[in-house]
Amino acid sequence: MFTRYLLRPLWRVCWRLLLVLSLLMGLLVLGLKYVDPPVWSWLLWREVTRPAGYPDTYRHAWVDLEQIPLSVRLAVVASEDQRFPLHGGLDFQSIQHALNDALEGKGLRGASTLTQQTAKNLFLWPGRDWVRKGLEVPLALMMEGVLGKPRILELYLNIVEFAPGVYGVGAASEYWYQQPVNTLTADQAARLAVVLPNPWLYSAQPPSAYVRQRADWVRQQMRQLGEDWVTALD
Repeated sequence: MFTRYLLRPLWRVCWRLLLVLSLLMGLLVLGLKYVDPPVWSWLLWREVTRPAGYPDTYRHAWVDLEQIPLSVRLAVVASEDQRFPLHGGLDFQSIQHALNDALEGKGLRGASTLTQQTAKNLFLWPGRDWVRKGLEVPLALMMEGVLGKPRILELYLNIVEFAPGVYGVGAASEYWYQQPVNTLTADQAARLAVVLPNPWLYSAQPPSAYVRQRADWVRQQMRQLGEDWVTALD
């Protein structure tokens, strides 16, 4: 009885903190519906920690979604999250496949959607701890409900890191190919998509044998999906 009496105020505090956190996350997500973010958590983390190989000045140039070629949008979706048009922020099918692979001893692979990756890059921190994952889920669901697919894809393509200190497709196109993003070919777009899992290891230009092989696979997926897979988001 005494323990229950002591825990009651603690539960009230926890619920109030949860409510405040939920309201704060909701306001942050709502703001993104109208304002392009000048900074985001992943960029700030890099700037503060400055790992070896990080440049003195980061590169970034915002590009509106309609100025990003369909081939670039499709390449990223084909490489990172082919079910992006279908899920509501969490891809339970991919999660089930990842769990099955882990149970069969095939190793643990990621099942994060583009929406979850965008939430992580915007608001959270690197790592795979359960606290971050726990915050990532409600953020992803809020983003799907408030922002919609086109805005989420626009945010992702403008804040994700394509090379050390190079953020967004606008800066990445100039960095890797010395040309504006609206002039990229489908092959160049595929190589950009391939570097995303590890932009500190992979190079879009000149591409390694692995990047070329993986880009060929991405191009095959792009042909199978077709441009309608991303135009239907609009």
